[in-house]
Amino acid sequence: MNQSVKDGKRAGQFIPPEGVPITFAIASLGTRFGAQFLDILFTTIVIFICAFAIVFTGVLPASAQGMLMVLLGFLVQTPYYILSELIWNGRTLGKRITGIRVINVDGRRLTPHQVTARNLMKEVEIFAPMGLLASVGTQSAWENGLTTLWFLVVVVVPFANRRRQRIGDIIAGTLVVDNPRSVLLSDLVLSAPAAASSQPAFEFLAEHLDVYGKYELQTLEDVLRDSTKTSNHQEIVQIVKTITRRIRYPDTVKSGQERLFLNEFYRAQREHLESLKLFGTLRENKYHEHTRTEAKKLV
Repeated sequence: MNQSVKDGKRAGQFIPPEGVPITFAIASLGTRFGAQFLDILFTTIVIFICAFAIVFTGVLPASAQGMLMVLLGFLVQTPYYILSELIWNGRTLGKRITGIRVINVDGRRLTPHQVTARNLMKEVEIFAPMGLLASVGTQSAWENGLTTLWFLVVVVVPFANRRRQRIGDIIAGTLVVDNPRSVLLSDLVLSAPAAASSQPAFEFLAEHLDVYGKYELQTLEDVLRDSTKTSNHQEIVQIVKTITRRIRYPDTVKSGQERLFLNEFYRAQREHLESLKLFGTLRENKYHEHTRTEAKKLV
């Protein structure tokens, strides 16, 4: 992965298996703090409701209630972070609101092991020190000093590395990046050569269009907007080979028709995703089915 500075922001670039270079902006620490604050707020509300229900109903003896109150934060926070990042592809509610997400540093799929590791470390990095500092009156001076030192180390680590990774990100091999709310533009479809043809040169079935999601479509759109890349351009040829292999397209794309194929695939894929959206089905990227499957396994 390469790093640079773009528009005043730290930027990185990696090349995923599809062969299309993807550039992203590393999320600022202020945005990450805002997302974390919102997530803590949401989970605190849930914890308060659960605690009130336990005390109000009185279904447990006093000793069991005390034990459950101690564990309640862990029992709510950890599943919240892990399941939300699995289901929403690296985003919690706070990250969705602030427009950031977690990705794999090598550009591949974010695995359940990575999500679990980074969020279990969050308990050690953030919530445990916060709990200890909150009970400052019950600890000795050296215990307070060690807790404060650990908290300072956790805070300093993101400032000390160029990727702004906290310790959990370093261990899990993850990165937090900006996730701009981009939309698919209409003029690319209208300007495609196939738009003026009543009989498209390539036909795509639903099984061909069920593979990719909005993220890959936006990436393809960026490629097609580059008018310098003709049909025989090496990157265009490689993308066509990757897509036809991935969707198991039965027909051969002849030399010189690569860009026409991509234009028609883009148009068909976009129409397919928009039709699914009408029925409430959103497909963020090519891992939509796998992500939901993995999340269900952890429930």
